[in-house]
Amino acid sequence: MTQPTSQQAPEHRETVFTYAAPGLKLGPGASAEIGHDLAPYGVKRVLLVTDPGVAATGHPARIAEQITGATGAEVVVFDRARVEPTDASMIEAVEFGRAEGPFDAIVAVGGGSSIDTAKAVNLLVTNPGDLMDYVNAPVGRAQAPQHALLPLVAVPTTTGTGAESTTICVLDVLDLHVKTGISHARLRPTLAVVDPDLTFTQPAMVTASAGMDILCHALESYTARWYADYPAKAAEQRVPYCGSNPISDVWSEKAMSLLAGSFRASVEAARAGTPLDEARGVREQMAMAATFAGLGFGNAGVHIPHACAYPVAGRVRDYRPEGYPEDAAMVPHGMAVSLTAPEAFRLTFEASPTRHLAAARLLDPHGAVAEPDGPGRLSAVVAQLMRDIGIPNGLSEVGYGAGDVDGLVEGAWAQQRLLATAPIDVTTDDLAAVVTASMEHW
Repeated sequence: MTQPTSQQAPEHRETVFTYAAPGLKLGPGASAEIGHDLAPYGVKRVLLVTDPGVAATGHPARIAEQITGATGAEVVVFDRARVEPTDASMIEAVEFGRAEGPFDAIVAVGGGSSIDTAKAVNLLVTNPGDLMDYVNAPVGRAQAPQHALLPLVAVPTTTGTGAESTTICVLDVLDLHVKTGISHARLRPTLAVVDPDLTFTQPAMVTASAGMDILCHALESYTARWYADYPAKAAEQRVPYCGSNPISDVWSEKAMSLLAGSFRASVEAARAGTPLDEARGVREQMAMAATFAGLGFGNAGVHIPHACAYPVAGRVRDYRPEGYPEDAAMVPHGMAVSLTAPEAFRLTFEASPTRHLAAARLLDPHGAVAEPDGPGRLSAVVAQLMRDIGIPNGLSEVGYGAGDVDGLVEGAWAQQRLLATAPIDVTTDDLAAVVTASMEHW
């Protein structure tokens, strides 16, 4: 892939990019080996974090039994992680961890919500203070952890978030109606155990929404500001998101290629209830795409669609998507990210037309979408995919209208850590244009 041309003068531009990743074990049956993987740590007590829906599948109980059988360790289960976690739900989990500890390791079994909850627990059973001490500024105080964290094994049961690979955990701050997060290199799991068979119970809309998170992770990291287009940094100024770079590009490109061949088929298999043996191939490809995209964006970063997604999810009023818990209104994270993606990539096209068109070709290798090369090409490919898999047709379909634009822009503008990764210098007028045009896509 052709690298973007840096806009910084040579003597002032960044010359270093960073890359990190967890250990990775991927394949059917991988989750049966977690006890073996933990044995070298000499664990005596392990905390397993999951949510009620995943607990009901029996996978967490099986994994707990296998850990005990392989290590002799006591496994304490917290099964109340919330889908789309909040500050309140994370505080509940942290208080449980502090009360029931100490632990020698933590295992997270579930979607990104369970894995992110486990990251917060890991941070706060090993470090002093409260949740808001570590939440990103300006919402929180953005303190760095003072002490090392426990070994964390992340076992995703959804194909989408890439949380098993990343240094961030995401949450809703209820009183402020904002979604934000904690970001630090120490939050990255020690080991990602990706067993595609655990994703088989995903409903169709969960598969679609989580898959759009994969897609946007890959696209946003691929189109992010090139690492050498940032001003030079001192060592202590380096953050996990360093911009697109030669290594993250490889992961993002592979994730998009996998999605092109498996995404629609995976959603259709979930919708039709296709037996595991028949659907295993596309499930494996989606699981790999999720992890590969996480390995890309966990270093390069994400930008405008994710920045816009935080207020879209945080300000929801009464939308309840099919296949998700019905006890609360929500716009699932992957869905929220996708709803502004077509217009966001139309906006960023001029920063790197070659890269945007290359992404469109990876996602639409046979040219099925009839849109000429230009600012609308990648947007049209993304919008057609959203339509094919049943994602809502824009922000209006999840309850937003013209009167909400200012509030959504305000919420997106607060995500400066993400907007700094965009390949253009984003303004509030840019965000207003993206949000307004995203009310309806087709």
